[in-house]
Amino acid sequence: MSTIVNSDSKNVKPIYKGTQIVWYILYLIEIILMFRLILKLIGANPAGFTNFVYSISYPLALPFLYVVHSPEVLGSVFEWTTLLAMLVYWVVAVAIVKLFLIGKPVSNVEAEVKLEQQDEKVNS
Repeated sequence: MSTIVNSDSKNVKPIYKGTQIVWYILYLIEIILMFRLILKLIGANPAGFTNFVYSISYPLALPFLYVVHSPEVLGSVFEWTTLLAMLVYWVVAVAIVKLFLIGKPVSNVEAEVKLEQQDEKVNS
């Protein structure tokens, strides 16, 4: 039994791996920021695990820390800026994945169909 190998499959594998890496990094960032958000929200004591989470999440949250005020009630802080950071990192990851997919090889037939669909959307 012979296996037919599409020459384009060699070009798709690195793109697939690249998108997997981007999503994995995003998931790690989102989890770290989620822990930060929850620990701030419940007013966790800044010691041990809490201190560890704050120290690794601080560089990720830093660019957003002073965008909006974070309300504090009895030691509990709702960090809107952490949610903003999570949103921005998600948007950046989606944009990077889309850039990877631009490099995905397509057949002439597939390209023609996609161009026709885009024309229909524009003309609608």
